[in-house]
Amino acid sequence: MTDTAGTGALPVEGVPAARVLDEIRALRAADRPTHGGRLFAYVYDPGVAGLDELAQAAHAESAHVNGLDPTAFPSLLAMENAVVGAAARLLGGGPGTSAPDVVGSVTSGGTESLILAVKAARDARPDLAEPRIVVPVSGHAAFAKAAHYLRVALDPVPVDPGTLRPAAADVAAAIRPETVLVVASAPSYAHGVVDPVAEIAAVAAAAGVRCHVDACFGGWTLPWLRRLGAPVPPFDFAVPGVTSISVDLHKYAYAPKGVSVLLHRDPGLRSPQFFAYADWPGYTMVNPVIASTRSGGPIAAAYATLRHLGEDGYLRLAALTRDAVAGLAGAVRAVDGLRLLAEPESTVVCFTSDDPGLDLFVLVDELTARGWHTQPQLAYADLPASVHLTVTAAVAPRVAEFGPALAEAVAAARAAGPVVLPPELLALAGSLTPESLTPDLIAGLAAGLGLGAGPADRMAAVNTLLDAAPVRLRERLLVEFVGLLQRPAW
Repeated sequence: MTDTAGTGALPVEGVPAARVLDEIRALRAADRPTHGGRLFAYVYDPGVAGLDELAQAAHAESAHVNGLDPTAFPSLLAMENAVVGAAARLLGGGPGTSAPDVVGSVTSGGTESLILAVKAARDARPDLAEPRIVVPVSGHAAFAKAAHYLRVALDPVPVDPGTLRPAAADVAAAIRPETVLVVASAPSYAHGVVDPVAEIAAVAAAAGVRCHVDACFGGWTLPWLRRLGAPVPPFDFAVPGVTSISVDLHKYAYAPKGVSVLLHRDPGLRSPQFFAYADWPGYTMVNPVIASTRSGGPIAAAYATLRHLGEDGYLRLAALTRDAVAGLAGAVRAVDGLRLLAEPESTVVCFTSDDPGLDLFVLVDELTARGWHTQPQLAYADLPASVHLTVTAAVAPRVAEFGPALAEAVAAARAAGPVVLPPELLALAGSLTPESLTPDLIAGLAAGLGLGAGPADRMAAVNTLLDAAPVRLRERLLVEFVGLLQRPAW
């Protein structure tokens, strides 16, 4: 039999299960480590023994259950309602609160939750021909994606370069008669700071507009940090004017990927989120979320994770994360030339440099070479380029190692010096428009930057080029670069 592993060709004969798994493990060997506290983005590791196995077993139990029809699979309905209830209670809703009628839906992730929040707000105002949403520039890019998909205009609000938060007065000034939704973050992804939710919700309510709090990223942890004594500002349903909240369970609830919750203060606010269609000869379609068929696996895995960890478990994990954040922030402060872009108040450490001899993108590569995988963030408006660390409980045992590694990486980055792109390339980046890019030009740029055959080990040159490019050109370059990577395997 011809070996077709790693290609798009189907084998003539079926491949034994053990060999297929070996193929997957071999492919996975090139991935970033999902456990061990050295990856500061994309994955969320609590470092709890046995939790992966429990979640995998729960996922397997319900993987083939279809969430399309809750009457056919009441087990999934029961687990989804329990998960939504847990999230609602944690975020200030439920019996005995100021939001006793909270309802919600489980989605596939934060982006779907945010798209649905925008959809519900848009569809609640069918009288508006050109609906708009007001979003701080620090709001997640998924709001821009929602606006693009749903043909809703996006009105960005600047953030103060010192506080990294929007001013409620600027939010109020951005609200128009066509505004259907105002957004606040708790916390923002890039910098981990909590917007002034109470003030933003108040100006939204005064204008008769819905207010969505995006707590997808770290919102699950904020209530536990508050219980531990952290000065977490009001951000949930206890705040008057907050009409919906999104929170991802596959982040700091530590469930496997594919589970977020979108909550609304009452059923009437949620109703426009649904899609129903009966004008065809098949079954009447009724979908609370974007997907029709949904595997029960992620919901069952989230249910098992929440049940197993419980309040004591999440409180302990929040304490570990808090201590890890403090330790990492201290390591940054101890290195000459680095400074925190924001004092940590959630689960993020974000730092930059004012030293012209220290290239942050080279520093990121040097950290990667030492086994620490961080996330570079490009400059935006008045905000400098920065390095983002998403901190989880699994990072806590690694904090003592990070400080020396950071100092060593900074020294190596200084010795290497900043990336110097050819002047003609920089001039090209400043003069090109997205429309002027051709396939040959993209292929040449990619090859010159080492992206021709796959993701490069060192990305400083790529990030430097992107950082120099105007925003729209930056977007197009990234689309084309990723398009070069995603090609059929023949």
